[in-house]
Amino acid sequence: MRDYEPFSVFFLAAGLGERLRPITSHIPKPLLPILGKPLLQILLEKVIPLNPSKIGMNLHYKSQNISDWITNSRFSKEIALFEEKSILGTGGALKNAESFLSGSGSTFLVHNADILSEIDLERLLQAHHSSGNLATLAVHDFPRFNNVLIDSHGFLKGIGRSPNNKAFFERVVAFAGIAAYNPEFVEFLPEGVSSVVDAWLAATAAGYRIGTLDINGSYWNDIGTPSSYAAAVIHTMTAEGEMVYIHPSVEECPRTAIDGFVAIEEKSLLGEGVTIRNCIILPGSSLPENMSFENCLIGPDFIVPLQEREILGVSGDDANIPIGTGGSNRRYFRVRDGVRSVVLVCFDRDDPDFDRHISYTNFFLKYHIPVPALLERDPANRKALLEDLGDLSLYSWLKCRRRTNEVELLYRKVIDIAVTIHTVLTEHITECALLQERVFDYEHLRWESNYFVERFVKGIRAFRINNISSLEEDFHVLATRVDVFPKSIIHRDFQSQNILIADGIPRLIDYQGARTGPPAYDLASLLWDPYYQIEGMTRTRLLRYYIEEMKKNVEHSFDEDALMTSLLLCRLQRHMQALGAYGYLAKVKGKRFFLKHVEKGLRLLKEDLATLEPEYPALYQLVQEL
Repeated sequence: MRDYEPFSVFFLAAGLGERLRPITSHIPKPLLPILGKPLLQILLEKVIPLNPSKIGMNLHYKSQNISDWITNSRFSKEIALFEEKSILGTGGALKNAESFLSGSGSTFLVHNADILSEIDLERLLQAHHSSGNLATLAVHDFPRFNNVLIDSHGFLKGIGRSPNNKAFFERVVAFAGIAAYNPEFVEFLPEGVSSVVDAWLAATAAGYRIGTLDINGSYWNDIGTPSSYAAAVIHTMTAEGEMVYIHPSVEECPRTAIDGFVAIEEKSLLGEGVTIRNCIILPGSSLPENMSFENCLIGPDFIVPLQEREILGVSGDDANIPIGTGGSNRRYFRVRDGVRSVVLVCFDRDDPDFDRHISYTNFFLKYHIPVPALLERDPANRKALLEDLGDLSLYSWLKCRRRTNEVELLYRKVIDIAVTIHTVLTEHITECALLQERVFDYEHLRWESNYFVERFVKGIRAFRINNISSLEEDFHVLATRVDVFPKSIIHRDFQSQNILIADGIPRLIDYQGARTGPPAYDLASLLWDPYYQIEGMTRTRLLRYYIEEMKKNVEHSFDEDALMTSLLLCRLQRHMQALGAYGYLAKVKGKRFFLKHVEKGLRLLKEDLATLEPEYPALYQLVQEL
C-alpha cells in the first residue's frame, strides 16, 4: 500500500528533437520504438500502476502523430492533451496546464517524455510527500549534464557548470528530467515562455525548499541523440536477455545474416542476402538485397552511422567490450587489436571450470568438434583468449522467420555435432582424464531434481510440498532408471543459446559442463528446448535423422530401443534442471529475464508427465498444482 498522497502526472512531449534528426523528421521522440513499443507507451505503463488521479501531456512538434497514437491506444481516455502553437518551454508548458495541475490541490509528477530510466517513481513520490519540499528533483552524477548545485542536505543552491563561489553548495549533480511538485509551485511560473529552472531559483529565493533525491545506480538515458537512442534499445534488449528483436510484422528473413545486437521494427523489409550487425532498423525501412550494414540506425530514407563503443555503453578508454547475456559466472570481452578480434574469457579464482575448459577445448578440437579455438591461456590469472565467432546464437538466429527446410537443415548440422560427440569423441575419452572422471550418474540426477525443488518449486513459486516422501521416491525411481542407460560424452546443456552460428556453421560454447551420461539427455536439451519450440513433425524428422546417423557409425553399437526408452525419462530430468536453473538465475543471480522461459519449461514438463502419471504420481500431482 502506498503512503503518499494522490498525485497527477504530466509528460513534457513538445520538443523538436533536433539532435535526433533525421530520425525525428519521421518519428517524434515520444513515439520512438523500443523493441516494438513507443517510448511513450513504456512511460505510461510505468506510471499507470501507481494509480495517478489524472495524466496530462503537452504537444507541439508532430502533435498530430502523437495524438493519433494516443487516440488509437488503450490510453485514449486517460490523457488530457495541451497543444502549444509555439513551444512554451519546460516552465511555460506547466503554466499552460495550471488549472489541470493545481486544480485538484495534489502533488504532480513531471516526467520528460524522452527519458528512459529505471528510476523508482514511487520512491520519489514518497520522498517528496514526507519532505516538506515545494519540489523534489530526481538527480544523479552525470558529468556531461552536471549543473545543479546542492548542499549537504540535498537542497538546491543554484545552477551552473563552473560556479565561482563554492561556499554555499557541496556537490554538482544533473537533473534527471523527473520531479515531484506541490501545486503551489505553478505560482512561480510566469505566463508565456519560461524554463522550469528559473522557477526553482525563484522559489528558493522566496524561502521555499527545492529538494533532491539521489537516484545514482538507476539506469537512465536521455534519448536525445541517435547514439543514445540506440544505446537505450540495446540496454532494453540486454535487460531482457536478448540480442535480437524482430517485430512480428516482419516477414521471412531470406538468407539474412545477423550478428551482434539487432532490432528490426514494424513493417521493415529485408532484401535477400542482407547482412546486419549492431543495427536498429526503424519502422517502414527497406534494406536492399545483398547489402551489409554495421553499427548504424537505418530509416526509410537515411542511414545514421554510429560508434560501436558508444551504443554499447563502453568508455573510450576501455579496450575490452563486454559480450554475452547468458547466465554464466564467467565474464566475456571482445578485444580488438588492430584488425584482429578475439574473445577474452575470465574465470573466478576458485572456478574449476577453467581447467576443464582448457582441457576439453584441446580434446574437442583434436576430434573436430567445432568449438572456439584456444589462442592463449593464462592459468595464473584464470584467463584465456579464444577465437571470436561473433555473437549470433542459434536462439537469436531463430528470431528471424525462416523457411522450415532452412531451420531443419541447420538443426541437422547441430545433430551431426552431437553424433560425433556421442561416438567418435566418446571412443577416445581416455585421452581426457578430467572429462572421463565426470559421470552424469544417480547422484547428479538427484542433484538436478533437488535443484528443481529448491530453486524453482520453493524459490520461485514459494510452493509448500506436503507429500515430500512420495516425491522423493519418484525422484529416486526416475534417477535409478536413467542411470542404467548406456553412457557417452554429452554436452549436458545442448540448447540453442549454447550454439553459435558463424558463417552458417554451428559451433558449441559452454561445454565445460560436459559429462558422460545418456545421449538422450542432449537430444532432450536440443529438441525439447524451452527457448525455441520446434514444430512437431520437424522434431520427429530430426530425431529420426539422429538415429540414422548413429546407425551409420559401424564402430559404435547403437541401441535404438534404449534411446527411445531413455528419451522421455531424460526429458523429465532436463525440464526440471532447466526450471531449477531459471529459478537460480532469476532469484540468486538477479537475472529475472530468465523467468519468461518458465511457462514453456513448465508446459513441457507437464506434457511429458501426462503419459507417466502412474509411474510418478507425486511428481505428476506437484506439476499439476504448480
